Amino acid sequence: MGQTLLDEIDLLILRQLIQDSTLSHKEIGRAVHMTGQAVGARIRKLRELGVITGYSIGWDPEKLGLHVHALITVFLNSGSAHQTFLQFVASEGEIEEAYRVSGEGCYWMRARTESPERLNALLDRLLKYGNYKVSLAIGQVK
Repeated sequence: MGQTLLDEIDLLILRQLIQDSTLSHKEIGRAVHMTGQAVGARIRKLRELGVITGYSIGWDPEKLGLHVHALITVFLNSGSAHQTFLQFVASEGEIEEAYRVSGEGCYWMRARTESPERLNALLDRLLKYGNYKVSLAIGQVK
């Protein structure tokens, strides 16, 4: 899809939603000088085009007891391990994100656990598919 299907107003609406997906159509309308109804129609169009694929929230994992934030680079044992590894990733609730990457490693994952012991157990399960390198987040800057 080319950006020619979107105009500047669509992009302004999208930016508003990216900043705060809880804004009402009326609130966005005030920011882009449109009625709430017109904003709603544009948002429906953006969803139909696949530009908006969902909504999310910001949250504080620490308040849920998830004190360990690990960034894991995965090095698979073999090329045939990809499918079973993807099933492993899908089944592990502590893995928040996973990406197939180029460069160093095969996959990059973000995991959050309650404790170092829980992270260690996750890493032990991961060894079935290959090796890994772990970095622990010590503070978020952006």
